[in-house]
Formats: sequence, structure tokens, C-alpha cells
Amino acid sequence: MKDLVQDAASLLSKTSLSDGVGRRDFLKVALGTGFAVAAMPVVAQNVIKTDTVGLTAGTLHLTVNGQTVPVYRAQPEGKTNLPVIVVVSEIFGVHEHIADVARRFAKLGYLALAPELFVRQGDPSKAATIADLQRDIIAKTPDAQVMGDIDATFAWAKANGGNPDKMGITGFCWGGRIAWMYAAHNPQLKAAVAWYGRLVGEANAMTPTYPIDIAPQLKVPVLGLYGLKDTGISQDSIARMKEALNRAGNKSQFVVYPNSGHAFHADYRPSYVEADAKDGFARAIAWFREHGVM
Repeated sequence: MKDLVQDAASLLSKTSLSDGVGRRDFLKVALGTGFAVAAMPVVAQNVIKTDTVGLTAGTLHLTVNGQTVPVYRAQPEGKTNLPVIVVVSEIFGVHEHIADVARRFAKLGYLALAPELFVRQGDPSKAATIADLQRDIIAKTPDAQVMGDIDATFAWAKANGGNPDKMGITGFCWGGRIAWMYAAHNPQLKAAVAWYGRLVGEANAMTPTYPIDIAPQLKVPVLGLYGLKDTGISQDSIARMKEALNRAGNKSQFVVYPNSGHAFHADYRPSYVEADAKDGFARAIAWFREHGVM
């Protein structure tokens, strides 16, 4: 639980945008367009809205071991043989920001899929606080279950117009760690991009290993995007991960933004840093293209 508490502290950090968020904007964005209650306060004026013109977009449902798993899908309308990106959410689940990220990839020609990976444990959008969310849902979600649901998501993509030779994954915060872990789980991936995902931590029944543990056998190249001011992810942990990857001969890379903390890509949160978010997304697209996910 200590790791979860630290993650929560990172998400709650004050920034220069923390003050002056009007309650009307706060409620309009948080409740009107699908943001989790625990994600508030939300900075309405920063929220990016990508339209669905030219896209097929919406929620589909997979059955995985008898469980219905909602998956937000966005892709160019009428196209097949598409490169595939799975987008892994933060602890708040597949809310409007994650759906928008999927649409951004779709506008670039990808079949983008964002599975709701907490569906068995509960609905993150209903949790009143981050502490409640961490304790009641996140801490009870096992890695093995998550890997299986992402496997099923890629399997659906292969059977429905996705190119199995052009598969990648990206994730944010909790999902950043999952991006690292899934890259080790599925060596068929071409590449991964992990946004401020935890690299080290205390093993437990739900999360028995961390990226530092899988570094020796990792074959997939991962781009790690991190903030120097992140209070939950130390620069020492990044240095340790770099060293482990170098020893293994893995070609993964890190970019650390000196002016950013945690969740700098989350345009709906006070932590958002526009310049670094845009640079990071451009680097992510270039990384995927460089490694054959296009």
C-alpha cells in the first residue's frame, strides 16, 4: 500500500494551476464529460477535445473468462490493416481524457483501444477520493488479470482490421507501469511508451514484480517519459532502470522533463504542462514509427 499512497500524493501535488479553478468548470468537466469524481479538481480550459469526424469511435465489449470488459475503440472509418495501439489508463479508468488520447491516435491512422481494466474490482468513476480508489479498486487489481485483458484486446484487434505485425502500447501513471510490464509479457509488441510509470516498488500478491525486475529479459524497446519534479518517482529509480536495461542490451530510452512533475500529459488536471505534453506525444509517435508501429 505504501507505493499506492505515494502515487496518490503525486497525483494530488499542488502546481501553479492548482488555485483558481472555478466550481462551475470543475463540475462541468468532471461530471459532464465522464471524468472520475476522484480526479477532481479538473481544469476545464486545458481539456483537449478531439472530434470523431472520419472515425469509427465508441465502446465495444469483449468477453474475457466470462467477464464483460468495455473497451473504448477509435479508428479511421472504413480502413483495415491498421497499426494497433492499446492505451492504458491511469487509476481513474477510461474517462474522457483517455478516450481522447485514443482518438488522437486514430486521427493519425491507428486502431486505438482503451480497455477498462478495473471492471471486475469496481467503477473508478464513482470513487469519492483517490484514497478510496487506491484502497478499494487499484490495490485489488492483479497484474495477471490486467495482462490477460490486454491480451484479449490485442486478439480482438487482430481479428477486426488490426495489423498483428504493427502493435504497440502506451500508458499513463498506473498505466505507465503496465506498459513496461506488458512489453515484457508480450514480446510480439514492436514498441511501448510509458508515461511516468512506477519503476520500483514493494512486491505483493497483486503486483509481484515491477519494471526493474523484468528489465533483464525485456526485448521490446520502451520510451519512458518522466518529470524531474515527480514526487512519487525518484530520479534514482530511473537511473537504476537505465543501468538494468543497459546491462541487458535493451535499446529503451528515457526523456526526463525538468519543468514537469507527475501527470504532465493529463490536460484535465492542474499538473498539465502543455509544452512537455505536446513534446512527449510527438516523441511517442516518432518512437512508434521508428519501431514499425505504423
